Amino acid sequence: MSLDANVLLGPYLDDVPDIVVERVRSARRVLAVSHENPDADTLGATLGVVAIVEALGGVADAVCTDPVPALYDFIAGVDRFRTDPDPDAAYDLVVISDCGSLDRVGAVGVRHADLFARLPRVVIDHHASNTSAGEADWIESHSAATCEMVSLLATRLGIPLTAGEGTLAAALMAGVVMDTATFAHPNATARTLAVAAALVEAGAPLSDISRRLYRSKPTVQLQLFGRVLERLQTSEDGRVVWSTMLDVDLAATGTISSHSEGIIDLLAQAVEGEVAILFKEAEKGSATRVSVRTKPGGVDATVLTGTFGGGGHARAAGASVPLPVDQARPPVLAEASRLAAAVSR
Repeated sequence: MSLDANVLLGPYLDDVPDIVVERVRSARRVLAVSHENPDADTLGATLGVVAIVEALGGVADAVCTDPVPALYDFIAGVDRFRTDPDPDAAYDLVVISDCGSLDRVGAVGVRHADLFARLPRVVIDHHASNTSAGEADWIESHSAATCEMVSLLATRLGIPLTAGEGTLAAALMAGVVMDTATFAHPNATARTLAVAAALVEAGAPLSDISRRLYRSKPTVQLQLFGRVLERLQTSEDGRVVWSTMLDVDLAATGTISSHSEGIIDLLAQAVEGEVAILFKEAEKGSATRVSVRTKPGGVDATVLTGTFGGGGHARAAGASVPLPVDQARPPVLAEASRLAAAVSR
């Protein structure tokens, strides 16, 4: 018996705000923007918005302030991303996808602040820490991925998920797979699985996407993992687990920062650990990026990262600390230990 994606998603279509539907439907030239240091969810969601607009007869430009890492070259359409808006385009809407805060669009938002400020806006995001409150800001902290939300938007607008001979479904599935770790994270809900079923029916190669994102790594990336895991440390009670990735690790292995994807998830597998943290050198050593994972029923990762100006989800969050690694580590670990000590199981 074949599945009908429209039937599967019908019960969830009222989750899409009417104003989001109307703004996207009426737009003719859309600036679709992802977050800096892009991952599969922001890339897939942004490409999904582009496909929706074009299916409705409009034109859309996909913009990301940073180059797309080679890891995501398998996603059809990533070559369409540009680092700045088209200076000759008469944009009438900006759609910002998967940004936990508006400044997450990165330097492109600074370079074109006037454009971003004057355009009508739609925000589509699933970060619990997102406090955006525009009339067309669609924030769903219970959604596993922004691509899950964009899938519902497409269906609500009558755009078949088979659009682009399956490329739309594949791009959206990439985001769902990444942000659920192939449905292993507790954020995968019945709605997430319904969306995934509809995407598979529409042509998304689930197994191949999962393999590319989670079970296929170049040798140099494995060498980077080895260097970072060799530095693994734990608190005395084992409740906080951490390691550090330095610029010298990238240089020694011939890798780039995006190759660190997945290290934090390995740290989070520590049985005793309530909080897993990866510290990464940034801005040539003058700042530190902090990635956090926590166990269900324990520390809220957004509480930890929020102390340092970051955000994200209850189980996965991050922050950027304007201090070198050696100075950033002590206060972050102290707060992590304090929060972990309060967990009772």
